[in-house]
Amino acid sequence: MTDAASAQLPATANFINPETMHHPIGYTHVVEVTAGRPVYIAGQVALNPAGGLVGPDDIRAQARQVFDNLQAALQAVGANFDQVVKLTYYLVDATQLPVVREVRDQYTNTQQPPASTAVEVRRLVRDDLLIEVEAIAAIVSFQPMTATA
Repeated sequence: MTDAASAQLPATANFINPETMHHPIGYTHVVEVTAGRPVYIAGQVALNPAGGLVGPDDIRAQARQVFDNLQAALQAVGANFDQVVKLTYYLVDATQLPVVREVRDQYTNTQQPPASTAVEVRRLVRDDLLIEVEAIAAIVSFQPMTATA
């Protein structure tokens, strides 16, 4: 089985919102991974494959490029957004989070959204970047069964 085919096997993860905590909107409080291979994706910014900035002063365009980059990183290990269990957002302006969520919802499972953290920062690595997002995914690897005598 290829890596891409094995990525279609769901990771074993429990998405939990304890009744003793407030009801989250757009994220899950706790994601317990009980099986799978962890994949850590470095913070992605709005640079296209050629290294050019996408969407100067446009949070929606930058967020879309960031999620396209995350998608490419996931695909590189035979995964997709269904296996993402945690997202961390770094925003220069946290009031733009609703726009980022709109873009995110075009990529992620809105029925079981990943655990998430959003942080407002003074600046990112470049002054023209408005957002950076890092991800953690859990992928179940396919292990072929061996015959026993």
